[in-house]
Amino acid sequence: MDLTFLLDGAGEAGAAVLVGLGVGAIFGVSAQRSAFCLRASAVEFARGRLGPRMAVWLLTFSTALFWTQGLMLLGVIDIAETRYLAQPGSLSGAALGGLIFGVGMVLSRGCPGRLLVLAATGNLRALLSGLVFALVAQMSLRGALAEVRSDLATLWVTEGPNPSLLELAGAGRWVGGAAGGVLAALALWVAWRNRVSATTLVFGAGVGISVAAGWAFTCWLSLASFEPVPVESLTFSGPSADMLMFLLLPDPPMDFDTGLVPGVAIGAFAAALFARELRWQGWSGAQSMHRYLIGAALMGFGAMLAGGCSIGAGVTGGSALALTMWVALTAMWLGGMLTDMVVDRPRAGGTPQPV
Repeated sequence: MDLTFLLDGAGEAGAAVLVGLGVGAIFGVSAQRSAFCLRASAVEFARGRLGPRMAVWLLTFSTALFWTQGLMLLGVIDIAETRYLAQPGSLSGAALGGLIFGVGMVLSRGCPGRLLVLAATGNLRALLSGLVFALVAQMSLRGALAEVRSDLATLWVTEGPNPSLLELAGAGRWVGGAAGGVLAALALWVAWRNRVSATTLVFGAGVGISVAAGWAFTCWLSLASFEPVPVESLTFSGPSADMLMFLLLPDPPMDFDTGLVPGVAIGAFAAALFARELRWQGWSGAQSMHRYLIGAALMGFGAMLAGGCSIGAGVTGGSALALTMWVALTAMWLGGMLTDMVVDRPRAGGTPQPV
């Protein structure tokens, strides 16, 4: 991959921002057109259905897993030194944070990535919820909630670097790619049963491809740049929190995360504009407003405790097969399903509610 023209034209920091913009735009377009959402998938599953939302989520996850593990097997990328695998992992943070996040995503009727996509298309509920998510995430990272988060995260930590599932199982790298292929086949079967359109499936796979693209482009940057560049991919907890500081600080950092959030917004806006789906939406009254904002706050804290949101921990960390990220993803599913059973199902008549 020879993209030295980016470095020559924009410099190292500018190239990182442009890569973030591009990868974010791929995610934004794909997520808007496929309606990718972990919350909706968890609600479907909790109500005893393998429906179209589950098909999209499975295809996204399997695509990210297949291409990430495949690129590693081919030697194109190396994510062994990323924060997901090179540092000790917090099992307590993953479990508790994942549960808290799962509760929050059902209360706010959308995970952070979905809220950002909807906000870009005119959904004011999602916009305000996303701002609360970013604020609490920043508080949990460096502010008033940082000490609480740290205390919970250190209750149970892995000895040494966070192990991968392949390492624990003593399996070869090809097993990860094969698992992605099996999950993709399951996703296509679920999609066939629910008559999900080919267009939706293409864009669902596009969300997963954006995760693999993030790994590939940042890996290239880390090799081509003179300054240290972290190898990373999509997540919305840290970048959303950093975006607040970007708007407030006089000299904000310029990196991959700086371009990611606006890239997603631009991609989602363009996709909705092309499909004529831009429209203003808000609350009909104040009664449900507290639910969304409490849910957004829980997601902000839960994501920082778990090590990432439904995309950062669930899909990006999951594609790396990092142990704690799979713990976090499982806890997010459980938290979301239990919250739906207790809060929404008694009055919803079995139908998942839109954001």
